Amino acid sequence: MKLGYELTIEQKQQLAMTPELIQGIKILQFNSMDLFDYVQNELLENPILEEQKPEGNRELETVEVDIMESIAEDNYSGGNYQLWNPGNGEERYYFEKFTSEEKTLQDFLLEQLNFSKLKGSDKALGRFIIESLDDNGYLLVSSRELINLFQVSETKFEEVLACIHDMEPNGVGARNLEECLKIQLSNSDELTDSICYIIDNMLDDVAGNRISKIAKTIGTTPVETQKIVDKIRSLEPKPGRQFPGRGETTKYVVPDIFLEKINGELVLSTNDASIPSLNVSSYYTELAHKAKEDRELSQYLNDRFNAAKWLIKSIRQREDTIFRVATAIVSFQKDFFEKGEKYIKTLTLKQISEALEIHESTVSRAINGKYIQCPGGVFELKYFFSGGVHREGDDEGLSSNSVKSIIKDIIDSENQKKPFSDQNMVKLLKEKGIEISRRTVAKYREEMGIPSSSKRRRF
Repeated sequence: MKLGYELTIEQKQQLAMTPELIQGIKILQFNSMDLFDYVQNELLENPILEEQKPEGNRELETVEVDIMESIAEDNYSGGNYQLWNPGNGEERYYFEKFTSEEKTLQDFLLEQLNFSKLKGSDKALGRFIIESLDDNGYLLVSSRELINLFQVSETKFEEVLACIHDMEPNGVGARNLEECLKIQLSNSDELTDSICYIIDNMLDDVAGNRISKIAKTIGTTPVETQKIVDKIRSLEPKPGRQFPGRGETTKYVVPDIFLEKINGELVLSTNDASIPSLNVSSYYTELAHKAKEDRELSQYLNDRFNAAKWLIKSIRQREDTIFRVATAIVSFQKDFFEKGEKYIKTLTLKQISEALEIHESTVSRAINGKYIQCPGGVFELKYFFSGGVHREGDDEGLSSNSVKSIIKDIIDSENQKKPFSDQNMVKLLKEKGIEISRRTVAKYREEMGIPSSSKRRRF
């Protein structure tokens, strides 16, 4: 066996991930909000880039109007309605400068506390209790801890807490679920001994819809027990969730694609307003020609210029890719957009990638976090991709979302006294040409948040 060193030439293909390619992939994966933040950051870092203003704004900029002088010439100075004129150096306030702030649960309760009968130390205790509530409106601090902290009697503490229990939202300030439900019923004068017993001892039976067991325990008929259970279920277990949580921010969805039906045809358009229109600053382009003598400055401007051009190209390529993918999705799911949710078909990433001759990973990035607004609502592009089941006489089959819609219609039309079991629904679906197992029916039903037949039964 001969050992030694030698030089050989080998030819092979290899994908090099350049910084520009990585940036293009990242931009394609961004949703509208993330891309907007990314572009704003690039505008700060790259002086070559500038935001292109709409043409409508340019026309407005050419018209110079002295608003204060125009108002002074009007007839507002006469009579009782005299326009306020700020003095020199005094800032003028406009309603457009102010935005509304969402009121939290604590803010809402503290306003009510200021109008309550509590004064002095009692009011301070009430304020502390309100500040100690969690986002659901429950008091998590123990009563004994608050009594020791404020050096008050247990009777005085319960009086202050009872005052908070009378506030809106109904049931706030409770220490547990049972107390929360009792407060709501007590405030509406509907709390009876039977309901109190059920709340204290049989909430699990209420959740399991075991009407017969509850009726036998409290000595009432199933029909009367059903009314009591319905009343308990109508109560709010989390009174504070209607208010925004502390530090919670609202997340908005900005559609990337608009779908409209014009003259009987589906027309797609991109949402160009969600992303600033960028171009290369003409000032820095001229400066680059003048700075050829300064090698370092010239190199910096060239790098920034190339980065700006690549960013603009990547954003345009992103818009084109998303539009092409959305067009293909609408073509595959045309029945859904024209007839409704029941007609959604099975669709995979492979089908779209083969139709557009792009890689599946590109399709995946193009639909991730992207939304389409159509006459039926706003949907994530991912919604239209799902597996399905075979249907007799239909080569394409039905998607899981379509099967779920059919199952929901069956449950909505059932006799509530004798609801369909999962096995019954398997037979009904088979009559419609859809063959799925009982386990699959149960899975789809649970994904839609629909309880089992035993919990849906009513007397």
